[in-house]
Amino acid sequence: MGAVIVYVIVLAFIALRARIAREYEEFSVAKRMLPLALVFGGITATYVGPGFSIGFVDNGFRTGFLFSIVGLAYAIQNISVGLLVAPKLRALQGCYTLGDAIGQKYDRRCQILAGIISVGLCTLFSAVMINAGGKVVLQGMLGLPAWVSVSFLTVVAASYTTFGGLRASVTTDVFHFVLHALFLPPVLLYLLLFHFEGGAKAFFQQAAGATATGFQLTSPLEVVSLVTAFLLGETLIPPYANLTLASKTSRVSRGSFILAGLFSALWFLVMISLGIVARTLVPPDTAKDHVLMDLVKATIPNVGYALLLVTLVSIVLSSLNALLNAGATVLTQDLIRQFTHLPDRVALRTGRGCTILVAGIAAGAAMFVPSVIEGLMFCYSIWAPAILPALVLGLWLPRPRPWAGTLSMTVGTLVAVAFKFPFFSRTGIPPILPALACSLLAYAAGHWAQGIYERAKAWT
Repeated sequence: MGAVIVYVIVLAFIALRARIAREYEEFSVAKRMLPLALVFGGITATYVGPGFSIGFVDNGFRTGFLFSIVGLAYAIQNISVGLLVAPKLRALQGCYTLGDAIGQKYDRRCQILAGIISVGLCTLFSAVMINAGGKVVLQGMLGLPAWVSVSFLTVVAASYTTFGGLRASVTTDVFHFVLHALFLPPVLLYLLLFHFEGGAKAFFQQAAGATATGFQLTSPLEVVSLVTAFLLGETLIPPYANLTLASKTSRVSRGSFILAGLFSALWFLVMISLGIVARTLVPPDTAKDHVLMDLVKATIPNVGYALLLVTLVSIVLSSLNALLNAGATVLTQDLIRQFTHLPDRVALRTGRGCTILVAGIAAGAAMFVPSVIEGLMFCYSIWAPAILPALVLGLWLPRPRPWAGTLSMTVGTLVAVAFKFPFFSRTGIPPILPALACSLLAYAAGHWAQGIYERAKAWT
């Protein structure tokens, strides 16, 4: 516990050095002055969080390199966003959120709808991160009660996010990223050299066996669903959108996502490899999401275990503070400011209050998250159909129509949620596939219907 306290003190110092936000634009988009290093660090720190560290180690342990296909899909997503979407989004003027971008391309009602969806999903994503850090890491490694672990993590993340805004969030994220990237790859090397018997041949035998088992236990439809979810489910979620809008130029936003995509491919290989190494070092019945902690506890000296604790807390915080800042900015900009005028100082105070509100709700929801990957998959299955068709088509079409955006977001959300209920879930069809198809069809129907309406109106 002492290592965590020391870490929190260092983190507070770094956050204070990043400066307390004194303007709303500084709180929400860091005055649009973030350089490539900070944007890249912010993106990577967000995705190397618990889902892509704890979760990927766990899946490497159980399914071998099956999840490398999923990781490759995520890398392609980041590179595609950098080439096709991020520069167009950054080029829009006066945007603080994705909702602002959708409002510019469609209308105010679409912005409000996008804001409701974005706030809800930022809260759910935050709940997954708090669950990973509180119930999995702190409770699992220190034996603290779940409510104490969850409360501690939430208070730490919310405190510096509330006052420092996006720049403090990104600055601490880069610190987390460096700490994480410098710790886990050497752990893999240490285990391969001193604990894993049989060398490369034994490693590949374990990998082949685990991968074969993974494909036997996972249907082709489930594989397609996983690839679709990781290809689209985290595309420009609010934290990434905020970093895009906060970057200095379109060129910075493009380069940051491309570099982040390339790095992610390497990162996933390291995490999956750690899981494969763990197959000979931890019991096969190890609880879900606990493989990484049990592996380090069984093989690394106590100092290394303390470092792992600090590292895992840091990666959870890096994801959590970005989500809290994004959720607060969306709630302020896309919802509250759409119904009342807020001067800059009032908007800043409102954003800080919204950070605390989102954090509190997420902390309560964290107690009910079943596992890290399951929580992420639930969020992905809603985000992709609810927002992506309207956003991407809105950025690329010369005259996107509001009816199309409204129908697409509404239908995509409703179908994704409906497939979580027993009547539809019994079909075995992953929610993201029918929801995405229905969202695209709804977009086409709305675009066509408004076109007919506009032509009919022109004749009268």
